[in-house]
Amino acid sequence: MKRFWKEVAVVREGDGFGIALDDRPVRTPGRTPLAVPSEALAEAIAEEWRSVGETIDPRAMPLTGLANAAIDRIAPDPDAFAAGLARYGESDLLCYRAESPEPLVERQGAAWDPLLDWARGRYDVHFETTAGVIHRPQPEATLARLREAVTHLGPFELAGLSPLVTVTGSLVAALALLEGAADADTVWQASRIDDDWQAEQWGEDELARQAAEARRADFDAGAQFLRLLG
Repeated sequence: MKRFWKEVAVVREGDGFGIALDDRPVRTPGRTPLAVPSEALAEAIAEEWRSVGETIDPRAMPLTGLANAAIDRIAPDPDAFAAGLARYGESDLLCYRAESPEPLVERQGAAWDPLLDWARGRYDVHFETTAGVIHRPQPEATLARLREAVTHLGPFELAGLSPLVTVTGSLVAALALLEGAADADTVWQASRIDDDWQAEQWGEDELARQAAEARRADFDAGAQFLRLLG
């Protein structure tokens, strides 16, 4: 789609804030008015629309995309979406450690143990950790508490949380970021330990670097989305 508007404004839309292009409301792909709960998030989305050149590039508008997902995809059945994210707790990245070498094991422990310790205290749960990649079940009580932590979230929180979980492979780390127990850089670096270790040992692959940059962009969009929700 080519750009057809000159002015972009944030407007009141029910109990939230919408975006108007030359006084015409922006709608989601499902034709629902694009309205978000916070004015700060609406302003950031409006800035994406102001930055559009001659044609719309959805990849350059991640906040708009997450808002569309919250409204069209998640809001109709938030429990089902939350359940999908909660399943990451069954095989959380932080619970699967390297068997060797010792420097990598120590690096994982230094980054991952504080996040697990936070979750233990926050949710009163126990985690089973293991060396290797063979699946080790988590206690059902732990999974139930993690499901509860996710299912009480609203559609917009779930939309922002989703890329944090899927990009890092860690529900625990994503929840720590959501609740302010860890910052975005800490969580991102924790999720990259294995990849960074491989790059240090064997050199950085250009395709892997590009893929990492794309994942980081998705991760940053999710973190910004949650931060602007307030």
